[in-house]
Amino acid sequence: MMYDWYFGGMHWIWWILWLILLFWIFLIPYPTPGQNRRKDKAMEALRERYARGEISDEEFEQKRKVLQDKKK
Repeated sequence: MMYDWYFGGMHWIWWILWLILLFWIFLIPYPTPGQNRRKDKAMEALRERYARGEISDEEFEQKRKVLQDKKK
């Protein structure tokens, strides 16, 4: 057997597969299926208050714009 060619052949295929896997895990910019998204608790609370009728349409829109500006 020739051990001089240890880093050739099938061994390189495994390195390529590992690199593709690492790229997929760390560098894909969009969320992968099954990944839990963090909920925006402030916006959720605002929507609940609006649904219960505690705040008016105008107040909801003002607060929604403020929350969206804070995200950016």
